Amino acid sequence: MKANIFSPGNSRKINPNWFTGPVNMKDVSSLIGSTNHDIYHVYFKNHSRTKLHSHNGDQILIAISGNGSMDTFAKSGKSKSEFKIKKTFTTRLNPGDMVFIKKGTLHTHGAISKKTFSHIAINIIPAKSKKYNTIWYESDFARTVSGIV
Repeated sequence: MKANIFSPGNSRKINPNWFTGPVNMKDVSSLIGSTNHDIYHVYFKNHSRTKLHSHNGDQILIAISGNGSMDTFAKSGKSKSEFKIKKTFTTRLNPGDMVFIKKGTLHTHGAISKKTFSHIAINIIPAKSKKYNTIWYESDFARTVSGIV
């Protein structure tokens, strides 16, 4: 099935608590009939980023426009919602760049300037009997996680 990511429609309702600013998301999966992946075209505006999060399946990001970045973090502590973090990796994302994020990796991504950044997010569903889940955290992006969103 053929579709165009820039065509109007197929907006996904998002929880604004998952982001640090304005974001729009288009459900690409439904445009092309994908059932083994959740695919989204995500538009970050005015330096917006995702809040710290992890997934129960792998994820691929493909930068489409603007300038962004992706940061990964290591967790220390046993609590599921209150723990320390340390940044382990940062990479710039420019149009055409791709990154693979292994399931369970704490990370954040989004715009690095006051302009728009967009990427395609391909969420690889872990098994046919499971749903792709994301756990969102409140964090200072430097040292601590203070709860689940």
